[in-house]
Amino acid sequence: MPGPPNQHCGAMAFTVDRAFDLISGAHGRERLAHAFLISGPRGSGKEELAARLVKLLQSDGGGGIDLFGEPVKEEAPPLDELAGDGVRILRPQSKSRRITVDSIRELEKSLHVVAGPNAWKIGVIADADRMVPAAENAFLKTLEEPPPRTLLLLLTENPGALLPTVISRCVRLPLIGTPGLLEGGGRELVEALNAAASQGFGGPAIALGLKAVFSAILVERKAEAEAAGKELLKEEEKALKQAVEGDWLKRREEALKAVAESDYLADRDRLFDVLQSWMADVLRAKTGSGGLEFAECAGETAAVAEGESLPGLLTRMDALEELRANLRTNAQEQLALEVGFLKAFG
Repeated sequence: MPGPPNQHCGAMAFTVDRAFDLISGAHGRERLAHAFLISGPRGSGKEELAARLVKLLQSDGGGGIDLFGEPVKEEAPPLDELAGDGVRILRPQSKSRRITVDSIRELEKSLHVVAGPNAWKIGVIADADRMVPAAENAFLKTLEEPPPRTLLLLLTENPGALLPTVISRCVRLPLIGTPGLLEGGGRELVEALNAAASQGFGGPAIALGLKAVFSAILVERKAEAEAAGKELLKEEEKALKQAVEGDWLKRREEALKAVAESDYLADRDRLFDVLQSWMADVLRAKTGSGGLEFAECAGETAAVAEGESLPGLLTRMDALEELRANLRTNAQEQLALEVGFLKAFG
């Protein structure tokens, strides 16, 4: 079924307003696609866009026209407040932080409930990349042939984690945005950097203190990822019971370990983004540039900039990049972190 933007939109990304205009325009021409894959980093507006689309189909007329002939932008409430008759919002609910087959089947069942003659049925899957493979496979038929007047919205930060067969059945709509640096331990790391700034960089105690905070966050994130994988394995084993091959459990356990490791490495990369973005703000303060990533930390980054030479700052930033690259090799993680933090902050 045709629909905007092009099914293969490549690397093009949209603002929330532009994406909404494209979809609402297609709806007005009665050429609305039935499934959209809305992707983008945390904070890019995926849920805002989904909420606006729900309101669009519920009102089936937009916000009207103001006294000057301009369209009225109707504000949409938070996405979860829109759940109800005709609108089902599915999120990872189990301890494993995955979306199970049972959850998908419940969603599909709700989409087949008879609604009013002109009512839309809308299914939103938040964190769609958290669907287990069996759930994705179970959802394929509905994605390909949904009930009439049905809209499916899949929201994800990581579209590459979805099965190609799922992606191919959706209109892909990437949104412009930057990763949420303060999520998942990022805020604690920024607070540690701010505290170190008040004491001044240049000593091993400061460097090793920052390393300790960084490592502690990683330990916590890794434990969470591994616990989620173990919980999912228990859920799947219980659901499938004996209807699996003899070595299925071992193969599935290895696959979930790989997922946990991938999640851990993504968390580690994001924490490096925090470190490098904060240090980039120090460099901006030193050179008088604007556009701070952490504007609320302007005082702390300016204090560091004042006590550092420009060549010294560049050396520290090079040390962080070198550490990040080393960790992508077979380097022993904790030893590499200790040496790298001493170079970058000592």
